[in-house]
Amino acid sequence: MSWNPALDPDCPTGDAVDAIETVIVPRARDLGGFEVRRALPAPKRQMVGPFIFFDQMGPAEFVTGKGIDVRPHPHIGLATVTYLYTGKIHHRDSLGTDQWIEPGAVNWMVAGHGITHSERTDGDIRTRPHDLFGIQTWVALPEAAEDDAAAFEHAPKDSLPMLDGEGKQVRLILGTAYGETAPVKTYSEMFYADALLQPGARIPLPDDHEDRGVYVVSGEITVAGERFEAGQMMVFRPGDGITLVAGDAGARLMLLGGATLEGPRHIWWNFVASSKDRIDAAKEAWRAGDWAHGRFQLPLGDEDEFIPLPTR
Repeated sequence: MSWNPALDPDCPTGDAVDAIETVIVPRARDLGGFEVRRALPAPKRQMVGPFIFFDQMGPAEFVTGKGIDVRPHPHIGLATVTYLYTGKIHHRDSLGTDQWIEPGAVNWMVAGHGITHSERTDGDIRTRPHDLFGIQTWVALPEAAEDDAAAFEHAPKDSLPMLDGEGKQVRLILGTAYGETAPVKTYSEMFYADALLQPGARIPLPDDHEDRGVYVVSGEITVAGERFEAGQMMVFRPGDGITLVAGDAGARLMLLGGATLEGPRHIWWNFVASSKDRIDAAKEAWRAGDWAHGRFQLPLGDEDEFIPLPTR
């Protein structure tokens, strides 16, 4: 059993407690007409399995000439995946990757020792009104992989395992679940899936993972007799048999979890690490701005600007 502050051997079991350990209501932030709802990290939960950051982006509608412009910025100690329902985002990074993120596909960026990337809606997209809606997650890397070289892997929508039947469609984005394995390489045991449920459809959570959670993207579900609406995340106790039941309008869910890591993680800005020293070293490297010879380089094709190191 690895580190998890929720796994207290003195906790009551069975009928003494509810099946749901934690309910998280994300914090909403308005980024100038574009709303982001952050479920992780939360005051009661830093991580669910290795998932340490979970943002719902939108849904947003942009008028002609508008879009997102996330300037080049650094990461360490994590891997990211931006999963879209609608819209598209142009990803560039310091490995030379130039890839459009599109609905249903996986773009898995492993920061390791350090990577820089930008995310924009550019090109002909801005010549017309457009929508954007999706989830961005960060997965904390185990200590053994924190200083690995950066990497990027793209898996198109059609390459991902899809389970379809009994009123539900489940696309496996990362890891293993329901007897299937997603194609991208992960660094610890996990699962991450997009589940679309018809009204009244039932789906069990995988029971072979230590930590498990669900985020309601749309619609509503019932769990253990309790009803949960869009914009809520539930985290469940290890080992409990959990079945999710869609409400009268159906539901769209993100299922996530996996093995907990060796210990907690420090988070500062875009850096995740098992020690403050690693964070401090990354701060100094970004502040130095030695793009030609230093730890961080700017993305190819997007070198004209970057986000400065925050002052707090």
